Amino acid sequence: MNIMITLFVNMSLASLLVLIAFWLPQLNTYTEKSSPYECGFDPMGSARLPFSMKFFLVAITFLLFDLEIALLLPLPWATQANTMTPMLTTALVLILLLALGLAYEWLQKGLEWNE
Repeated sequence: MNIMITLFVNMSLASLLVLIAFWLPQLNTYTEKSSPYECGFDPMGSARLPFSMKFFLVAITFLLFDLEIALLLPLPWATQANTMTPMLTTALVLILLLALGLAYEWLQKGLEWNE
């Protein structure tokens, strides 16, 4: 019986939220919002405008540093290990590698947006 009540409440709340999300945006419409491109692109302009290569380099740099940070996420749980020396040494090497990579990118002006 508890499962039936839980399912009913969840379905009711989900349906209510979907209806509100469908109904609320239609209350306040204006030309920019009703255009197919809400993100600021001119829909009548050229679709072949080139992107700056700097955009892709910054995105790849972000992905690399994000991946390295994700490798450090298990560190708090690893402190429960019996032998902490290899784990802390590995973490220190990884953080040092991150810092050196950031310093290199900074010195090469890879993080500046202006060309």
